[in-house]
Amino acid sequence: MSVRILGIESSCDETAAAVVADGREILSSVVASQIDIHRKYGGVVPELASREHLRRIVPVVREAMEQAKMGLADLDAIGVTQGPGLVGSLLVGITYGKTLAESLGKPLVPVNHLEGHIHAVFLEAHKSQTSPALPALCLIVSGGHTVLYQVQPKDSSRTDAGGLWSYRKIGQTRDDAAGEAYDKVSKLLGLGYPGGPILDRLAAAAGNIPAPVKFGPTKMRGNTFDFSFSGLKTAVLYHARENPEYLPEIAEREAAIARGERKFEQLLPLCGPKTLGLVREFQNAVVRDLVERTMRAAEALNVPTVLVSGGVAANRQLRATFEDRAHKAGRNAYFPSHALSTDNAAMIAAAAYPRFQNHILADISLNASASLPIA
Repeated sequence: MSVRILGIESSCDETAAAVVADGREILSSVVASQIDIHRKYGGVVPELASREHLRRIVPVVREAMEQAKMGLADLDAIGVTQGPGLVGSLLVGITYGKTLAESLGKPLVPVNHLEGHIHAVFLEAHKSQTSPALPALCLIVSGGHTVLYQVQPKDSSRTDAGGLWSYRKIGQTRDDAAGEAYDKVSKLLGLGYPGGPILDRLAAAAGNIPAPVKFGPTKMRGNTFDFSFSGLKTAVLYHARENPEYLPEIAEREAAIARGERKFEQLLPLCGPKTLGLVREFQNAVVRDLVERTMRAAEALNVPTVLVSGGVAANRQLRATFEDRAHKAGRNAYFPSHALSTDNAAMIAAAAYPRFQNHILADISLNASASLPIA
């Protein structure tokens, strides 16, 4: 008999619910995005996010149950994101999850959002002939996180979906997350929010256009597996300020976005060669830093597997570069699908499964934790 868990995710600006069987089979997955609400502010506004979660949580859960063709009474457990994330947003999902669990008499499973991103890589891997082998090194890279974890089974005899994993932090960003840097650079160049998807496509469109500036690798003292993107973001800002020829283009793009013209096909004609070359050079620098540090850490730890998850893992250049470098190093690189790279509840339900199997449960006192570490 399958163990069916309802996952609830509300750590930032996506209200999500999903039902997953046995930690691997997705029976439903619903995500309500708030991008249009936060777009005009150039980033997530915490108070607006929590209010929108309140409005959407009930219909999102209802739709997930309808997609799974189940009633709430058919669930075996409810998994909910405890943290890290925005406290107001987290509390909406936690409160609703606790209410459901208490009223239905179902177990409540607290889940770390970052652990969910790691499980996202495994959710669809079972469909292929090869599945990620542990131990592994996982890069979680998104708008809020850029962190490296070593992942291995707590019990070497339990490598199935129900086995618990242990985590050791290898490196992290010391300032901006990579996705945050994308958003800030996109905003200062008049390309709108979110920045990741549009900059990725513009970088590809740049082709062999010469770069107007070159960004060298970021040098780190202390832990050389740490990341830093604040300096790169600032370098783009100073370059744009020192070259006023960018200003008319930026103003034109900002006016287009204000009119609602924010699609790639609408913005591309408003980007001259220098802008395209600058975007490509920025992305090259981000991808180079992420891949170089991750692959050096994988070599130092001598792990066979590299996992990459989080919203920035949807970046096409990042995926292609990781796959190429991993292949040359004799390692395997794995990613979630694009739908599972960004915040979703299927990954929360998947991460809840081994915790449920090992009786790691919460009660009505469960509270949000904005900086929850992976246990």
